[in-house]
Amino acid sequence: MNNNDELRERAPAFAGAHEPRPLPFDPTKLTGLSERLIRSHWENNYCGAVKALNAVERRLAAMLEDPELPPYVYGDLKREELLRTGSVRLHELYFGNLGSDGKAGNSMERVLSRAFGSFSRWEAEFRRTANALAGGSGWTILAFGPRGELHNYWAWDHTSGAPGSHPLLVLDMYEHAYHLDYGAAAARYVDAFMENVDWEEVSRRLVEAASPRAGEYETWDTTSTPG
Repeated sequence: MNNNDELRERAPAFAGAHEPRPLPFDPTKLTGLSERLIRSHWENNYCGAVKALNAVERRLAAMLEDPELPPYVYGDLKREELLRTGSVRLHELYFGNLGSDGKAGNSMERVLSRAFGSFSRWEAEFRRTANALAGGSGWTILAFGPRGELHNYWAWDHTSGAPGSHPLLVLDMYEHAYHLDYGAAAARYVDAFMENVDWEEVSRRLVEAASPRAGEYETWDTTSTPG
């Protein structure tokens, strides 16, 4: 094997070496979300997406070496790469913001009140956005934008996030996230999700997203971890 072959073989973009992240909480201790649901979601949907992304990356590397491959064939797999990457990352954010008591704390309530008029107004819009996806597919995402703005976004699939935004709170609204516990009653699942949000993780993400612009947002309580 020559040097060029070795470089190609270990190139990170084609390594296909992603590993699933373990659940950051005890799935037996959530309120209103069963261990069976959480483990099925993690094992089948999240781990399945990791496995698929690894296969796609390796296949892309092989296809790139074929000079006769039609561009549309490669394009189909590149679309799959984007979908699988989005699924992996959004699932990691989703599981990462679960596992606590759903209490936002004064600092996060102030931050969201400034952006939406009141914390209850933010929550009402977040819930309404989530329920608008019920029976279909997608994600509801509270995100921090490049100018420091906060919005709840409606994401139809794993690829439709707002460009340049940083997800802070992610809610999976695909049926696999709730059907085992709630059937078609997606609104009850949204209620249960809100009771288990880890707001310390949400505030950590906000601090991380805002830190390059900390001088502009000193009034936001982001110089120390909100909670």
